[in-house]
Amino acid sequence: MTDSFQTQVTPDNAQTPRPDAAARHGVMAMPQLDYTPELAKEMEPLYERVKTVVPPVEWPFFAPYIKAINNLKKQRGAVILAHNYMTPEIFHCVADFKGDSLQLAREAARSDADIIVQAGVHFMAETAKLLNPDKTVLIPDSKAGCSLAESITAQDVRDLRRKYPGVPVVTYVNTSAEVKAECDICCTSSNAVQVVESLNAPRVLLVPDRFLAANVNNQTDVEVIPYEPGRCEVHERFTAGELDDYREMHPGLKIIAHPECTPEVLKAADFAGSTSGMINWVQDNHPAKVMMVTECSMSDNVAVENPDVEFIRPCNLCPYMKMINLKNILDSLVYMKEEVTIDPVIAAPAREAVERMIRLNG
Repeated sequence: MTDSFQTQVTPDNAQTPRPDAAARHGVMAMPQLDYTPELAKEMEPLYERVKTVVPPVEWPFFAPYIKAINNLKKQRGAVILAHNYMTPEIFHCVADFKGDSLQLAREAARSDADIIVQAGVHFMAETAKLLNPDKTVLIPDSKAGCSLAESITAQDVRDLRRKYPGVPVVTYVNTSAEVKAECDICCTSSNAVQVVESLNAPRVLLVPDRFLAANVNNQTDVEVIPYEPGRCEVHERFTAGELDDYREMHPGLKIIAHPECTPEVLKAADFAGSTSGMINWVQDNHPAKVMMVTECSMSDNVAVENPDVEFIRPCNLCPYMKMINLKNILDSLVYMKEEVTIDPVIAAPAREAVERMIRLNG
């Protein structure tokens, strides 16, 4: 866990003590979590929506948590932001806003809720806090990290600037606030090419994902310099040979891949894009069979919205995303625990890097 979870961001950027979230908002009693016949009937319409991706044996456990979370959100004046990699019972049953990193950053910036619960990993919660310094931002498990974010430090960025003097530094949003504070602008997988070209520079550093940098380099005349150690532990495991094997097993299969995969994988795919880009491709093209080369919960979430499409699931799970569950989301709302805080000295330049990206995208 980074130091950015230790110090409060205050409105005047002064590092002054203030009560923690539990003291500010109060602690509530834990709701009853019994699966009664009455609750089963009440929750029938919601289960009907997700029954193809949530086994019936699991629903009696999930339903009381879903009911309690949705009630507490109203009482607290809270919203839940859920990334596309959340499991279906979170994504479809308790989330208020859903999307990829860029969409969630925009929703965080627009939110008028007093409390934001980030159903995602810690860099997403930090981004929400950067854009809402006066609000309470909670992450259900502060240990929910990211292999990409952990591959680079602020000192690494400073070292790169010394190695490449005058070269702008773009950081993928999958980084800590400390890293963002050392960079010129953020990007996501959906806007990386646009961000790189907006700098009007012949060379640009793109950190930390080496494969995203390589794939962006293939789409622009700008020389994109990668940070070699950075890679996503989910997407780096996919291979072009694996995609060929799936095509042989499933004739007519369409394959769409995330830009954190290797260039060889993207070359073997029919389409490459961000998680939202992949979702839009499925909705626009309605393939008979599709394989989404990314974290496997996303296929379940997209399948709910596209029942006529057969999804072939190569299942690479993100262990960090799976640390977020209904139980710790409910704990966040009841106990106001796992508050995200950022050192004000870091927050100001990190916020500017994120806001530059958002301004670029309107």
